[in-house]
Amino acid sequence: MLFLRLLALGPLAALGGQPARPPVAFYTTYSYVGYTVYDFTEGQSPTQVPGVGGTLTLRADGSYTKRLSLLLGDSGPRYFSQQGRFTTQGDSIFFRFSDKNGPDVQRGTFRYEPASKKLSISLMGYPRGNHGDYELLALPAARRP
Repeated sequence: MLFLRLLALGPLAALGGQPARPPVAFYTTYSYVGYTVYDFTEGQSPTQVPGVGGTLTLRADGSYTKRLSLLLGDSGPRYFSQQGRFTTQGDSIFFRFSDKNGPDVQRGTFRYEPASKKLSISLMGYPRGNHGDYELLALPAARRP
């Protein structure tokens, strides 16, 4: 399934300009509210993945924690956990982590909207040109893990 491959790979799709360094409010815990897969290898339309949930915590020290869940048909939810380091450069974002296959990097772009506290991340997929787009909203302080 392409969206599982995208989870394992990473980001890239121009989402607009970003300041050189994200504002302080960028470093917080977000809730996943949407996930769309763009698979151009088979001429498919974009697929909105149902039942996306979980959180992404981005810390000012460059560490992150991802707890993502996806509802995959009748098989119930699938859970993905990941911890590592992230960096930003302009509108690019890089997630570095290790898993059972060893060290890896997901690459992509992001757009942060301070007024709405919305974060959009587009992670590169495979083959080149495919990508997964995530929509996230910052959690109120009382709801942060």
